[in-house]
Amino acid sequence: MRKPAALALALTTLASPALAQTATSTARVYDVAPWWMDKPIIASTGYVWTEVAANRARTSATYQAVERDAAAATNAAAAKVRALGQALEAFGADKVRVETTFNITPLYDQYRDRQGELNDNQRADKIERYQVDAHVAVEVRDVRLAERVYATLMAAKPSSTEQVSFRLEPENETRTQMFRLAVEDARRRALLAAEAAGARVGAVRLIDPTGRACQTDVLVAGAGRPYAETPAYQVAPPPPPPAPAGLNELVVTASRRAREVGLDPDAIRLPLQPPMQRLEATACVVFSLG
Repeated sequence: MRKPAALALALTTLASPALAQTATSTARVYDVAPWWMDKPIIASTGYVWTEVAANRARTSATYQAVERDAAAATNAAAAKVRALGQALEAFGADKVRVETTFNITPLYDQYRDRQGELNDNQRADKIERYQVDAHVAVEVRDVRLAERVYATLMAAKPSSTEQVSFRLEPENETRTQMFRLAVEDARRRALLAAEAAGARVGAVRLIDPTGRACQTDVLVAGAGRPYAETPAYQVAPPPPPPAPAGLNELVVTASRRAREVGLDPDAIRLPLQPPMQRLEATACVVFSLG
């Protein structure tokens, strides 16, 4: 009679640590609930988007000179971009930023090998001429001047050019208004969801601009916070900033300066419109449920 009881006690003792470990590991899957989940809530994520015209443009052009002497080639290349620099300066450094760099490439004497292929004799005493590339990179901070700036670069007769690229740098006020609209969209979604469920939306408990609080796995320890693919609400684009006073006078001054240095941008000016860029905003708002 004693042996079965002792055997049962031993089995219970062996099983207890495993059971305790299982219970402990299960309990550690979840973090401590945040304070705003101590009562019934509804977490709503607002998604808004709009399209805004790009407000930055960037392009570049290269001007080449080849001379027997490296200094002479550098001076010749500098002479080609000197007039261009004077014309671009007329736009103002706050609207057009210019970066100029030089690259010197030696051109060696060439010879044919036994197979008849042409090769460069790359020795210091076999340099015949020097090629200097003056690279002019331009950032246009007022895209209304992009057409004229690009035409000015082309009027200086570059050896090569790069395509004009555009990007959007949203203003601080634009970002703020987009976030406000995202919060409004979150409230609209919460009201629709609560009405469909027969509940009533109460006071705001939390506003999270990162959107993490609205993730369903918010209590899972170490879980990631990927944003869900939820349809976004399109909003009207913000009004464009008013044109600064004196913009027309600036264009006239820049055109006069270009003609003074021997450039004629108006002869090759082509349409160049900044593309529309998508701008999104997200906000998570947690409401109490009545």
